[in-house]
Amino acid sequence: MGVDIARLLGADADSLLGHTSTTILREQLHLPGPDYVDRVLSSSDRSIPVLRNLQAMYDHGRLGGTGYLSILPVDQGIEHSGAASFAKAPTYFDPASIVELAVAADCNAVASTLGVLGAVARRYAHRIPFIVKINHNELLTYPAKHDQVLFASVQQAVDLGAAGIGATVYFGSEQSTRQIHEISAAFAEAHRHGLFTVLWCYLRNDAFKTPAADYHLAADLTGQANHLGVTIEADIIKQKLPINNGGYTAVGFGRTDPLVYTELTTDH
Repeated sequence: MGVDIARLLGADADSLLGHTSTTILREQLHLPGPDYVDRVLSSSDRSIPVLRNLQAMYDHGRLGGTGYLSILPVDQGIEHSGAASFAKAPTYFDPASIVELAVAADCNAVASTLGVLGAVARRYAHRIPFIVKINHNELLTYPAKHDQVLFASVQQAVDLGAAGIGATVYFGSEQSTRQIHEISAAFAEAHRHGLFTVLWCYLRNDAFKTPAADYHLAADLTGQANHLGVTIEADIIKQKLPINNGGYTAVGFGRTDPLVYTELTTDH
């Protein structure tokens, strides 16, 4: 039985489902499709082993061959603490349960920590593509701080049979320059080993939250974070969907152009 999406959207259904962009046109985008690796990625400087690992992930799982991806990311044991993340479902304290969930859901890949994936690598690395998250923000330091630090090396990801590595950069934070340097170097090393790269392109700065609104998810700021992420050759970027726009102008920093808000974007 199908899902009635229009009913779920309610009063917003016509606006959301009937919208056609007149700013950035569909024809200007590199859209997902069965030939995505051949059509978009094969002409880049990615090595044959990187392309092979990317194609293997795109072909794996229930979305295999569509150009779309369903990746199960579970690094919450570090990012949010194990107790806060798994107390309600203690089975997921066991690394095997995390990977088994991704296998049962027929995901394209599973992304997790070195410890989680390393613990079950010989049982599962040949059954589903592994993405090793190499840096984390841990919550045991007191007072709490927000900084992504390296927990794993590229070589460790290679040794356990990973298809790719993942990392987070907190763009806009005081530590972002160091994080960019570290992850750019790690991504270059991963590509030399034939692994693809995934970047969580998140914003972190108290100044982005004003009395009027929180601009951590502003389209203009997250869009620039995406641009920086692919500049260090992330093969895939993870970004939260925007909920507003005009972060540059509201916070009063950086550089933008009025055309971004009048000609290139809409409320959608």
